[in-house]
Amino acid sequence: IGGLVLHEGKIAEMKTGEGKTLVATAPAAVNAMTDEGVHIVTVNDYLARRDAQWMGPVYRFLGLEVGVINSDGKTYLVKWADPAKAEEAIKKDLRVWPKGFKGEILPSEEINVDAKKAFFTTLEEVEHRRKAYEAHITYGTNNEFGFDYLRDNLAFSKEEIVQVKGHNYAIVDEVDSILIDEARTPLIISGPAQLDSQIYHLADAVVRKLKKDEDFTVDEKHRTVNLTEKGIKKIEQMLKLDNLYDPKNIDLLHAILQSIRAHHLFKRDVHYIVRDGEVLIVDEFTGRVLPGRRWSDGLHQAIEVKEGVPVKEENQTLASITFQNYFKLYRKLAGMTGTAETEALEFKEIYGLDVVVVPTHKPMIRKDHPDLVFKTKEEKWERVVEEVLLNHLFGRPVLVGTVSIEDNERLSSLLKNRKLLKEIAKREEFRKRVKKVAEALGVPAEEAEKKLEQIVKKGIPHNVLNAKHHEKEAQIIAQAGRVGAVTIATNMAGRGTDILLGGNPEYLAKEFLMQEGKNPEEATEEEWREALKKAYEITEKEKEQVKKLGGLLVIGTERHESRRIDNQLRGRAGRQGDPGESRFIVSLEDDLLRLFGGERVSRLMDVLKIKRGEPIESRMVSKALENAQKRVEAQNFQIRKRLYEFDSVMNTQREVVYALRREILEGKDLKSRIREFVEETVRDAVERLLPEDDPELWDLESLKAFLKEWLGREVEVPSVRDKDELIKELTERVWRLYLEKEQELGSEGMMRELERLVLLHLLDQSWREHLHTLDKLKEGIYLRGYAGRDPLIEYKKEAYELFEDMMKRVKQNTVSTLMSVRVSSEEELKQAEQETPKPSEVKKPRPKTLKERLQAERAKKQEKLKKRREG
Repeated sequence: IGGLVLHEGKIAEMKTGEGKTLVATAPAAVNAMTDEGVHIVTVNDYLARRDAQWMGPVYRFLGLEVGVINSDGKTYLVKWADPAKAEEAIKKDLRVWPKGFKGEILPSEEINVDAKKAFFTTLEEVEHRRKAYEAHITYGTNNEFGFDYLRDNLAFSKEEIVQVKGHNYAIVDEVDSILIDEARTPLIISGPAQLDSQIYHLADAVVRKLKKDEDFTVDEKHRTVNLTEKGIKKIEQMLKLDNLYDPKNIDLLHAILQSIRAHHLFKRDVHYIVRDGEVLIVDEFTGRVLPGRRWSDGLHQAIEVKEGVPVKEENQTLASITFQNYFKLYRKLAGMTGTAETEALEFKEIYGLDVVVVPTHKPMIRKDHPDLVFKTKEEKWERVVEEVLLNHLFGRPVLVGTVSIEDNERLSSLLKNRKLLKEIAKREEFRKRVKKVAEALGVPAEEAEKKLEQIVKKGIPHNVLNAKHHEKEAQIIAQAGRVGAVTIATNMAGRGTDILLGGNPEYLAKEFLMQEGKNPEEATEEEWREALKKAYEITEKEKEQVKKLGGLLVIGTERHESRRIDNQLRGRAGRQGDPGESRFIVSLEDDLLRLFGGERVSRLMDVLKIKRGEPIESRMVSKALENAQKRVEAQNFQIRKRLYEFDSVMNTQREVVYALRREILEGKDLKSRIREFVEETVRDAVERLLPEDDPELWDLESLKAFLKEWLGREVEVPSVRDKDELIKELTERVWRLYLEKEQELGSEGMMRELERLVLLHLLDQSWREHLHTLDKLKEGIYLRGYAGRDPLIEYKKEAYELFEDMMKRVKQNTVSTLMSVRVSSEEELKQAEQETPKPSEVKKPRPKTLKERLQAERAKKQEKLKKRREG
């Protein structure tokens, strides 16, 4: 069912553990048959590599090529690990699983290890990124597909373009995360701007002397800052300025506002971390570090000054696109997720995608308890520790979800705090709970008491999953269902990896081999069989034990802005009909309640005279939290919708510019284009400089002056009295001059190459400046709302006029440059092409071209040979 939904270009909502990765193979294979390209989009590089390798045997068996693109610039193709063995297995029709296999875990002796080894695939690194896109199916992250599209549209030659098959069909895994959560973050390729970093040091020094609420205000809900009248005067006195809002001080004012945001809206270990003298952004939805990403518009520099790390220069936008507009490039789009129904309206309205809920294989029996609400964060954290201690005591696995790295580390230190654990263990209420659980499980009271004593002495052993340790997150999450496992994870760290009750036998088998000093990839079939058998015995035994304990317990420590992300956390428990429980333990000091209606609940707690450490557990409170979430979701939807509407204005212009770029790169004859540019520039000049219909009133001197400035030479204006006739004759005269210039250069081929070079350079330069102008226009456009005008309509109108002016300048300047160029040889032209400034990409490093890599390889080999000769 899931496969059909994806093939039809819809979103399949499938619960955790229902096999989303496997479901994508059928529609991917069917759509790959036309060889127009299928892109499978994942949330991180690890999942792109893993899924391509896992599903590789299916695709290779069907004769389909599979490529993988990674953010570190590496590109892979999926190959048979042992082609001869695979071919033999296919001929003999060897089966990995016996006939009649229904998906249950089998003892290792029933698995055909020989066949399994025969169908192993491996990832082979290849030189050029284009290879991955030339394959039938390409795996990669949303960022990389988007950035490759932008890079292709900054390319200076056809050979540099990588997305050769265009945008035919995409399957987006975790579609809600990519198309909803990340929709507010545009993809931006930047180059260095001219602003001096000293201005941020000055702004930081000023902001440290300002007082919150007195000199400036901070709106946490809408994440905005404003200076008060008092603050403006204070800054003007400090810096001896007459007027802070004078146009010449615009950069300083901007830097001061960004510095206030850096100090009061962006928190260390929540929004970013500092590592190795660098400020690294933390994804607020997944808790992962985003290396290479930088906040734009001077915010990153302001945070660098605040943290006392070296300031990197500010970036200027060279190319940008939102995920909303990037994914709308695909002829057919589909997606999978465990939680999409709550956002069905947005998927339909923005992307035109329907959400289809795919039924689960087995009924879900997870218990979702009402929230426990405490007055303070301190009480909340104590209760979380108490719940972890109680469940860990009896061996039940616990997954605790947090919203930030800071919370992760706070909870981690509390679980090691022996003083706190001792205090909790002594509480009468806790001892009653221990006794009750021990009786229910048939555990002798003395045994439970003895184990509790040991845990209190040593602290609670646990694993931490956050942005600082994400390399190991798949292994940690895979074993989070083992007996006694305690895992602390930021929001959706480890997404895409199943938590199996009792643990994952294959991961465990690899662990056993590594403990023996063996590489799992190089182990013999006998060694692998033995390790797997041992692992299956352990995990099967632990699975039954965990089921008796009630399955995995998931504890949420704070409600997220979106119900969907809370549901994702709950969905970690109760996969494929397994037992499980979930509960949120929250406080009135949490951001969501603090900003959206915690006062009502606080007053209720006061009226009911709730003591310290006692929670409210009621459906009413849960309802209040849900309503707060609905309000935030609606607010965020409006922000995303507004962003989409604004970006769609730029998107139409982007398509025009990128289409012209492709025409230039594909080597089409630009001579007819230049002829159009001449005619349009002449027409525009005549209409602008001779607006009157009466020829007696024409200011021909102004027209002559324009032509001289434009073409660098005198042009005789025809003596005609009809405007259309004047345009026609003047166009012919200018075109004759252009053809003379072509003859002067001595080679038609040289002129065609010059046209390509000049137009490409001027188009890119003008587009960059246009993007900067649009950014500035967008910043101030909302003020038009106070005058009763719709900011979006105003933006559309002005953006259109700016674009028209930009295209006129490109056409005019292209002809002007070509008329004034002096090239004495083809060698000079090649040199000019090499020296054409290429855009530097700050957000993501572009992989080297094949030519550059070959040169580097050649240089390395020569160096080795030289050393060998010398040795």
